[in-house]
Amino acid sequence: MTKGKTKKQIEAEELERLRITWGACVIGFLLCFVALGLLPFFGTDFGKGAVRWYGLGFASLQPSEFLKPGFIVTVAWLISASGQINGAPGRLWSFIITMLVVALLIIQPDFGQACLILFGWGIVYFVAGASFILLAALAMMVLAAGSIAYSYSEHFAKRIDGFLSPDIDPRTQLGYATNAIQEGGFFGVGVGEGQVKWSLPDAHTDFIISVAAEEYGLLLVVLIILLFTWIVLASLIRLLRETDAFNRLAGSGLVAMFGIQAIINVGVAVRLLPAKGMTLPFVSYGGSSIIAMGITVGMLLALTRVRPQKDIGDILNGR
Repeated sequence: MTKGKTKKQIEAEELERLRITWGACVIGFLLCFVALGLLPFFGTDFGKGAVRWYGLGFASLQPSEFLKPGFIVTVAWLISASGQINGAPGRLWSFIITMLVVALLIIQPDFGQACLILFGWGIVYFVAGASFILLAALAMMVLAAGSIAYSYSEHFAKRIDGFLSPDIDPRTQLGYATNAIQEGGFFGVGVGEGQVKWSLPDAHTDFIISVAAEEYGLLLVVLIILLFTWIVLASLIRLLRETDAFNRLAGSGLVAMFGIQAIINVGVAVRLLPAKGMTLPFVSYGGSSIIAMGITVGMLLALTRVRPQKDIGDILNGR
């Protein structure tokens, strides 16, 4: 405890610092939301068929990557506020904001990020005490939206058909990735000796785990998976002791999105999931992804670090 300050004073100062930080996160989310809405008019697709980036000449910027951490903080703030006496209808507003973000992502189209946003909101809502019926209804809505997208989006249908096909075309991305993983075995073919990076157009981003599997083998892949697992579990264990509702909701949402993004990237590479176009946190190449993921983990560290707060006993006794 800081000399000359009581526990309540330290708690008040810590709360004020957190309010300033999370207020900046909400403002950042609003700016990213506007940038996402302007993409159809000023964005570019870089020849990939989806308008997801702003071309800056010297670099590119993907607003959806920066929007995700701010989105989680914003919906966590709204939902936690709705639990207070005479609080605002934050749950309803969080749902409206989520649907608006998802709609903007589908316009690009970016179904992978749209699903990630829905998943993040669902986790925050679930931790806040959502009913199973509501979550089941949300799952049915996602399935219905997927069916519509399959019927009207050739890009989406092509990826689903490729995933469901019993045969893998060796000339496709999944074909190259599968072959690379098989060639790597347990110990890999050696650093720099892999060939898949010369064949896959997205070897440095979406299929980076295939490159690692080919050159370093199964051992490195398992190590990477264990590292992500440790980060997620350690964060959740710390959040179990968190007494502040907002911190608990925001932390759970951030770590869930971090973990599910890693699962999706690895799952696509080993053909457990259809291709999504999603990076592996801190491993895949990409300026927007790495910077945004650094912001996400920075927020997570702020939410999970040990700081003065009331004990559970104090809360139950009303002190």
